[in-house]
Parts: sequence; structure tokens; C-alpha cells
Amino acid sequence: MTDRIFNADSTPVLALGYRFQWEPAQDCYVLLYPEGMVKLNPAAGEILKRVSEKKQTVGELIVELKEAFNGADLDDDVYQFLEEAHDNDWIRPE
Repeated sequence: MTDRIFNADSTPVLALGYRFQWEPAQDCYVLLYPEGMVKLNPAAGEILKRVSEKKQTVGELIVELKEAFNGADLDDDVYQFLEEAHDNDWIRPE
């Protein structure tokens, strides 16, 4: 697919106004923003944790996730999530 916003060399960052954190009361990672909060599923939390902690390319992010999850084939899932997160204005390319 050539019309992706993100490719292996892209560096995703949180969009302005969003803060990522673990929320003990919700028992999950969340994105906080002025109008509210987005509760994240575990996979989304793992991806956004890495996006928020350090600047890295999508390619580096996928390598790190594969190492963390026993070499799972998750490239397509990561790209799909990044596109959805961008469509929701949670992240942007740097």
C-alpha cells in the first residue's frame, strides 16, 4: 500500500495536547487530552508507550515489538493501528 501516512522511515510522535500514561484506576494505558481520556487496549498501549517514550522510526518500533513478543508477525497490525491513531488525531509524523 503506497498511500500510507507512515512508512518504515517515519517517526510517529504524540499529537499536541495528548499525554500518554498508565492509569491504575482504569487498569490500562490511556491517552489524556483536554476534553477527556481514551482507554487503550493492551496492543495499542504497547505501541503508544514506545511512541511516547522515545523517538524512533516505525521500522525500529516494529523490531522492538517483535523482540518483546517472540518474533510475532505484527507489521500489518502496527501500520493499521498507526493509521487509525493518526485518523483519530492521537499521533502525527514528526
